Amino acid sequence: MISLLLGLGNIGRKYHHTRHNVGFDVLALITSKETTNSEQCDEYMKADIVVGDSTIIIAAPTQYMNNSGYAASALLHRYSLTPSEMLVIVDDFNLPLGAIRIRKSGSAGGHNGLASIIEQLETENFPRLRLGIGPLPDDLSVVDFVLGEFKKEQHKVVDEMIMTASEAAKFVISDGIDEAMKKYNKNPA
Repeated sequence: MISLLLGLGNIGRKYHHTRHNVGFDVLALITSKETTNSEQCDEYMKADIVVGDSTIIIAAPTQYMNNSGYAASALLHRYSLTPSEMLVIVDDFNLPLGAIRIRKSGSAGGHNGLASIIEQLETENFPRLRLGIGPLPDDLSVVDFVLGEFKKEQHKVVDEMIMTASEAAKFVISDGIDEAMKKYNKNPA
């Protein structure tokens, strides 16, 4: 059962609307309606929400993406949770723009935030909700692409993806990851 949603992104105003911060955007949508009890510490900021009969921790690292593992580790330790009880919400340039994928585990796939979590927790066995921001253009580096903003004509697709991802995250909590994968994982081809 999922007890913690950890959205990844970079802190700071200059990263606010970048592709790398869609994990934060999903959390912002969820917490805009249902937040109770919030706090911030060195590694993360967190709030609680109620989904069905469960109180769920919603958290975001307060360090840069490459150090996301410190927040994951601190939260799991503080609340005596296992990695399988944490759903990480993260951008993925390997997925087409607007697509979402829920997975029970997996590699970092070139994502530095996931790599940091895997390193700190010493496991790849935690669920993740990946949000498609791709494809990566041939003429841009990965860093320039993920730290860039969405084009104006992409905003509608991005907003829909964030809305769907917030619904999917809550569905994972209420109905479980297997049911969520059946419902939300669709072949974009």
